[in-house]
Amino acid sequence: MKAMLLERIVSLRETADPLTLADFPVPVPGENDLLLRVHACGVCHTELDEIEGRTPPPVFPVIPGHQVVGEVVDRGRNVKDIDVGSRRGVAWIHSACGTCSFCRKGQENLCAGFRATGRDVHGGYAEYMVAPAAFTYEIPDVFSSAEAAPLLCAGAIGYRSLMLAGIENGSVLGLTGFGASGHLVLSLARFLYPDSPVVVFARSEREQEFAKKLGAQWSGGTEAEPPESCDAIIDTTPAWLPVITALERLNPGGRLVINAIRKETSDRRLLADLDYERHLWMEKEVRSVANITRSDVREFLGLAASMSMKPEIQVYSLNDANRALMEMKNHSIRGAKVLLPADS
Repeated sequence: MKAMLLERIVSLRETADPLTLADFPVPVPGENDLLLRVHACGVCHTELDEIEGRTPPPVFPVIPGHQVVGEVVDRGRNVKDIDVGSRRGVAWIHSACGTCSFCRKGQENLCAGFRATGRDVHGGYAEYMVAPAAFTYEIPDVFSSAEAAPLLCAGAIGYRSLMLAGIENGSVLGLTGFGASGHLVLSLARFLYPDSPVVVFARSEREQEFAKKLGAQWSGGTEAEPPESCDAIIDTTPAWLPVITALERLNPGGRLVINAIRKETSDRRLLADLDYERHLWMEKEVRSVANITRSDVREFLGLAASMSMKPEIQVYSLNDANRALMEMKNHSIRGAKVLLPADS
């Protein structure tokens, strides 16, 4: 099969081709696994974190990609309830131990044995992949494979972020950064909290206009002043500046939810400007989002289907994975980027 391989940590300032197109053996499913013929795989900023070593794979080479939709072409002998020929999705959570205190409480995202698709095991930048059947998801018929792919991470982790934000209908919600996850969170918030104004902080005028098109009450630059302060802000950026400025835009008792696996270090010096009275006083709260659970994915897919969510997508061939990644690195983003490794 054809696959895009990450063979070592690289700097994207030094190369525009971090992944190598190669022939790779078609994987064989274990007794509890599914073999999927990949129809679509979303491109996520976390892949940039893997490539540049902020969340490095434990073994090389590795096939990235954790927003995968494919057709079941084979199954392990213990898999009885998923049919060959059915369509399944795979998300960032590849597996968890299932027995620790976190797993028993449904917090498998915090499990010390958490393994990530496309980082700890091979992912979906390929024509085929294997995944544990218990960690795959039925894809609602309302979505094409390309539409469904970004829902499995950008959408599901955006849903988790929105739940952690803890807003009520009528609360003012802010979004800082407006890529794949941000545009899905905006649509979801408008559906769940119809009386809640949503304001969007984004670097480019193109992203700001896109946010308004999707229903944002206001949009402006990262450091702009919105018409009113926010009860909660969700940060989906790789940088520290949006964190610092978001804290200033919160109401007393407000909550900042940081939705990022890792933050880049280039602007970490800004943390020296953190001022207790201006940024943190008045019981403001900061929460991080750590991975996702299976229930996040299932719940979000159901919600997305019920509201007929249609993500904005840009489609690329598998061969163009490097171009898609570099466009993301250079902030050429409108909605979500999706690879089509196979004809579907």
